[in-house]
Amino acid sequence: MSTKQNSVDNASLEDRLYTVKYEDPGESHLDVKVPGICEERCRTDDCVDVCPADVWREGEDGVPHIAYENCLECSSCRFACPHNNVVWTYPENGSGVTYSYG
Repeated sequence: MSTKQNSVDNASLEDRLYTVKYEDPGESHLDVKVPGICEERCRTDDCVDVCPADVWREGEDGVPHIAYENCLECSSCRFACPHNNVVWTYPENGSGVTYSYG
């Protein structure tokens, strides 16, 4: 009995993100409710740490910078924020992400 090894494509996260099609709605569907909360109270940057697409980036000013065009619409950021300070809505008019693979 022969053993057949399966080859597995181990594409990098960046390569996998390129398979996601995004139609830009023209304005961000992500924001912070009160920027001062991020600066004054947040010490963990959970929104930055939990985002699989590097949408939330730590800014020098203490407020996360948002590259909404990379968003996978998983909404992890809004659940990770201990201060409930993330504004997250679905992009309007059918824009946003379209997945190529399942």
